[in-house]
Amino acid sequence: MPFIHVELVEGRSEAQLTAMMKEITDAVHKNTGAPKEHIHVIVNEMKKGTYAVNGDWK
Repeated sequence: MPFIHVELVEGRSEAQLTAMMKEITDAVHKNTGAPKEHIHVIVNEMKKGTYAVNGDWK
């Protein structure tokens, strides 16, 4: 039972997130053979300004 965790900065539409989760599910199914109904995609949306790259706020 695969669990895929995706971390994104907030700002994408529900349609974009839905399409992304479907494509991730399809890719995992294709490459692992796991049944789609057993594939879980978890999306965590981070608020803008709550992370840094090389010490610089993003």
